[in-house]
Amino acid sequence: MKRILSIGLLLLGALSATALPASALQHPTKDLQKNWGTDVMNVTQAQLHPDHWLQNLKNPEQQVMTQEQINAHNQGLIVHNRFVSDPLSIPDSLTDKQLTAKIHSISKVPKSARYFVDGRQLSPQVYKVYQDNMAFAPAPNEHKVEFGLMVKRAALRTFPTDERVLNSGMDADLDRFQESALFPGDAVAILTYSKDKQWALVQGFNYLAWTRVENFALGSKQQVAEFKDESDFVVITGAKVFTQYVPDMPAVSEQQLDMSVRLPLVSENDVPTALYGQNPYANYVVWLPTRTPQGKLSLQKALIGRSQDVHLGYMTYTKANVIRQAFKFLGERYGWGHDYNGRDCTGFVGEIYRSFGILMPRNSGDQGGTDFGIDSRFSKQSPMADKLAAIESLEVGDLLYIPGHVMLYLGDEKGQPFVIHDVKGLAYFDENKKLYKGTLNGVSVTPLLPLRLSEKNSYVDRLYNIKRIR
Repeated sequence: MKRILSIGLLLLGALSATALPASALQHPTKDLQKNWGTDVMNVTQAQLHPDHWLQNLKNPEQQVMTQEQINAHNQGLIVHNRFVSDPLSIPDSLTDKQLTAKIHSISKVPKSARYFVDGRQLSPQVYKVYQDNMAFAPAPNEHKVEFGLMVKRAALRTFPTDERVLNSGMDADLDRFQESALFPGDAVAILTYSKDKQWALVQGFNYLAWTRVENFALGSKQQVAEFKDESDFVVITGAKVFTQYVPDMPAVSEQQLDMSVRLPLVSENDVPTALYGQNPYANYVVWLPTRTPQGKLSLQKALIGRSQDVHLGYMTYTKANVIRQAFKFLGERYGWGHDYNGRDCTGFVGEIYRSFGILMPRNSGDQGGTDFGIDSRFSKQSPMADKLAAIESLEVGDLLYIPGHVMLYLGDEKGQPFVIHDVKGLAYFDENKKLYKGTLNGVSVTPLLPLRLSEKNSYVDRLYNIKRIR
């Protein structure tokens, strides 16, 4: 998602009137509102259930990629894609020049004006405060890189500040200093600290940005590697799962774990018959990273009820599981850069595929613009007929990219391709051929063809890549 905002930011719509048959543009608004009061075109209540789409699949449980193939995919990204990395591969030290380049790669003063939520414009003096807090003392013997694990869901920020900053549109949902998020158990390299020691510049598997120091715990590279590479683990497969309540131990009590979090299992020999005053036999007992008062890594046992939506090891990558995972987010409010305890369009698809162990770059332009999987690319000069032909050949789980947005293909009904996506706006031509503008602002099921970005441009007009992960 993020950073590509020039086309009307996140989604308003699809195909041009001249490029589509009339049937693709029809929108029986009155009938839909009469039936169940929605302004989302051509969507029935049945289509808001995964079983509706699962019943149309051929060989729904057929494995798309083996775990060995997925591991090879990930290694290829780490080696060849500059937007995905192994944080543990970061050198143990950085020169002044290298560290400066890292900071400047994320913490750039934007060319466009930015505003606080009260309407005050950020001045050069405000940015100087941020820059002064990021300044570091020169190191003749280079800067030591530390390593650690995230201990909670944590925001990644452009600058070391929690201040919400908007663009001239003053959309309070879009904090332009919000970059991404990391989850408990994610490995990070800690490159430097802010001058006030409240923030650190961290490199995760697909993003570099600032986070508060209380969000991670420091460990040796070996500790982090052993945690990260443990072969006996559970993966969170629900949208959000919580550890069991534990009196007087907030570090392991009711901790939120988002889809794709991976935690090692405690070996059976180390599981007691009573843990925190509870018999753990009806729970998964996992190692949860926690932070000591000194900021060091301490792995503590935590309980996740077996009734919770978790999976032993990664889920099998099948088309059916892609649909099941996508619908677990249905209705969740849109969260730019994982804001609002949610996620955006790329966070949505990223966490779905990470449930299978598949890594991706963070932002939509980095996903759609780099080569992995099978790409079907279109230029600005590509004929509309070529795009429509490619759409007719879509497979469930394919990812469709327009500037600033990604959608996941669900299936076709009566000649209409449908997608599920985490999307902010809504626009289409109504039955009077007038451009209707509404809002979605969450994970939504929609037909693809009627969606528009403006009167002149549709989603399909701006479609530049279709990616198949295999």
